[in-house]
Amino acid sequence: MRILGLSAFYHDAAAALIEDGHMVAAAQEERFSRIRHDEAFPANAVRYCLDAAGTTGAGIDAVVFYDKPFLKFERLLETYLAMAPRGFRSFRTAIPIWLREKLFQKAEIGRALDAVDPGFGGTSRLLFSRHHLSHAASAFYPSPFDEAVVLTMDGVGEWTTTSAMIGRGTSLTPLREIDFPHSLGLLYSAVTQYAGFRVNSGEYKLMGLAPYGRPVHAETMLRNLIDLKPDGSYRLNLDYFDFATGLTMTSRRFHELFGRPPRAPEAPLTRFHADLAASVQAVLERAVLAITRHLAAETGIPNLCLAGGVALNCVANGRLRDDGAFRNIWVQPAAGDAGGALGAALAVWHQQEGGPRHAGVAEGRDAMAGALLGPAFTQAEIEARLTTLGARFRVVDDDALTGEVADALTRGAAVGWFQGRMEYGPRALGNRSILADPRDPDMQRRLNLQIKNRESFRPFAPAVLAEAAEDWFPGAGRSPYMLFTAEIAAGRPRRVDLPDSAAGSEPDAVLRPLPGRSAEIPAVVHLDGSARLQTVHRDLNPRFHAMITAFADRTGCPMLVNTSFNVRGEPVVCTPEDAFACFMDCGLDLLAIGNCLLAKADQDPARTVPRHFAPD
Repeated sequence: MRILGLSAFYHDAAAALIEDGHMVAAAQEERFSRIRHDEAFPANAVRYCLDAAGTTGAGIDAVVFYDKPFLKFERLLETYLAMAPRGFRSFRTAIPIWLREKLFQKAEIGRALDAVDPGFGGTSRLLFSRHHLSHAASAFYPSPFDEAVVLTMDGVGEWTTTSAMIGRGTSLTPLREIDFPHSLGLLYSAVTQYAGFRVNSGEYKLMGLAPYGRPVHAETMLRNLIDLKPDGSYRLNLDYFDFATGLTMTSRRFHELFGRPPRAPEAPLTRFHADLAASVQAVLERAVLAITRHLAAETGIPNLCLAGGVALNCVANGRLRDDGAFRNIWVQPAAGDAGGALGAALAVWHQQEGGPRHAGVAEGRDAMAGALLGPAFTQAEIEARLTTLGARFRVVDDDALTGEVADALTRGAAVGWFQGRMEYGPRALGNRSILADPRDPDMQRRLNLQIKNRESFRPFAPAVLAEAAEDWFPGAGRSPYMLFTAEIAAGRPRRVDLPDSAAGSEPDAVLRPLPGRSAEIPAVVHLDGSARLQTVHRDLNPRFHAMITAFADRTGCPMLVNTSFNVRGEPVVCTPEDAFACFMDCGLDLLAIGNCLLAKADQDPARTVPRHFAPD
């Protein structure tokens, strides 16, 4: 049985296809459209899923959408009625769009499916899942657990913002939930916008900024913004927020509480903004720990699954792991709305069709296949496409590929690495990556400012051989999806970096005593001594494992800088054309696509590929 899952019309539209419960393909629409966080119907992603399965629309047994639009409309109306006359301007903006478009999404989805392939037959096989059920299903069913507490935290679904379920076998039983407008995700997003970053994309920046600050505003937030109970239940004080009825996240009272207006997006970051980031991060962690400790004590279940946008906060995930309330934690790598497409399909397979779980549960393995579920290209396709672009390349065998790239990395090169199937979810996990030497003390700044074109405080992740991870990051455990932070080993030498205020892009002062970056791998250890770790396993990604091994053979360092293959405002590259365009337009030195090697010095500088993307 083939089931196609869809998410769309808010942000991070995606499609995922499963066959008899097995994942065949999944991808976000932004990778094809080149529009970051594209919310449009995922026509390109659907077409890719059909091609990957070797089928047509007629061969799909069910299509399921990841939430229920009518319940969202109900929430919108009830919120405006409850708070009237506040929010009339927002009401006047939103309601015509709903009446003209969103209220009739079932028909719109049917038309969009038929535009991809008339074999879909409109809405005849279209189902709808609840938003938080889709998230929970995406976390539990691919997890390595037969029994688990499943916690979903995000901005808001239809009504729900935080939900807990119990997963056993193929069942998911609701335990409790918290509803809109009370939301940890919206609290974090409100501070994100107040700090001058974009909601639904800037939360990563706020998390990366937090180690530069002190949580001096945390108690102010806990006294005024959120009433957090010992059992993890909470309520927001809506006097300080405007997201329920307004056009911004925060109110004038919020700005008065912190003594200044919101930061303009490109204005300098200051000590205040770093302290603000550290404070809301501390509040989030405190709330998440309260929730999970209560759930662990209540259920006695040792396993926890996480999904929803808040589950992408790898710092909070690291705190959960170290807290020990749950013995085992598994996070869906596509934890945001894109992952809802997969979860919706899995919910139908297991709950409606009674389909079995994947065989890996018995062996403690997850079913995500390393999250490598996107498009791949044969060597012949790659060579033909590069030739059409006028790219100059050499074809080498596997050993020469990893050897030459490793040699270039030891010389300080930044390398675009494009291999195999594209990752599903926001993290680059070694197939659509930019690689660099983690030992280079200037590499973080160079990658940020000269290649990624983003704020220079942003951290990078170490991709470390799984067999060497314990020596460098003790206690981190298995982390193949880059969803947990870990502390570098206490015995390894440190150096203290001072935040640099150059170009107005950094916090303006040393804020507190910190352990300092690693003196051995400064490019991947943050100012607080932590790193967003990816453990690389030979069985999940043998080519990436071989690449890091080749670098380790030359340097004794069993890891590489691994960041997504894109620049600021651009989605991660999907095709060889995308990779070549990005390579030519930024400071990368070398590009490895399949077994093709491209040196920047060999290329015609006038040869470019058109690109488009929305600024972030």
